[in-house]
Amino acid sequence: MDTEKILELLENVRNGTIQPADAATKLRQLPYQDLDFASLDHHRALRTGFPEVVYGEGKTIPQLITITQNLASQSDQILVTRVTQDIFKEVQQVIPDLSFNEAAQSMYIDRNPGKKKDGVTIVSAGTADLPVAEEAALTAQMLGNHVERFIDIGVAGLHRLLDKLEALQKANVVVVVAGMEGALPSVVAGLIPSPVIAIPTSVGYGAHFDGLAPLLSMLNSCATGVAVVNIDNGFGGGFMAGIINQQTQ
Repeated sequence: MDTEKILELLENVRNGTIQPADAATKLRQLPYQDLDFASLDHHRALRTGFPEVVYGEGKTIPQLITITQNLASQSDQILVTRVTQDIFKEVQQVIPDLSFNEAAQSMYIDRNPGKKKDGVTIVSAGTADLPVAEEAALTAQMLGNHVERFIDIGVAGLHRLLDKLEALQKANVVVVVAGMEGALPSVVAGLIPSPVIAIPTSVGYGAHFDGLAPLLSMLNSCATGVAVVNIDNGFGGGFMAGIINQQTQ
């Protein structure tokens, strides 16, 4: 529940369309709702500007249905990451207005999308990094941002990156997603004036160590203005980019 929902609830009490006791029941759920297997934070949108996001991996379909139903009853925006299309189809049978982003492997509801703010650009080094990049893009979009994407422009063909340089320099924040040796964020950060959020991915061979190699490379970047999130954490990078862009003029 966000500020707009609370004001609507109070207005309904004032005009008599809802009883005070019913309103009190709704407000009691604000801090959190105990579902035994989950404690839903309905208050989060009031504190942070965005409702609780669900990490879908590891949860059963009945759990996801119950969690999503209860969140959707309190919020117009729902984001559930790391789910398959088969899981989505099962949940959508109960929650028809749920949508699925196959590239991001995420399901979501966005009932009042509104106008999106320009300024977020997401770059992926390779096509194999696309699922993580799309998770970041969907997250930033849910936060009210228009996202420009540049896919497969890694350092093995630097001319591809330089071809997009003018557009990159206009962005308020750039998310760079890369596996292998993870060099791309450093290169981008050395060419633009905006902050770069680096996301290492688990794409690579052997000594890549499932993303540890690019993570360490990005953490040790000599380029200024680079911040690094966890391996494959598209959501974390997209969320950070989204809130940075929302606070720019």
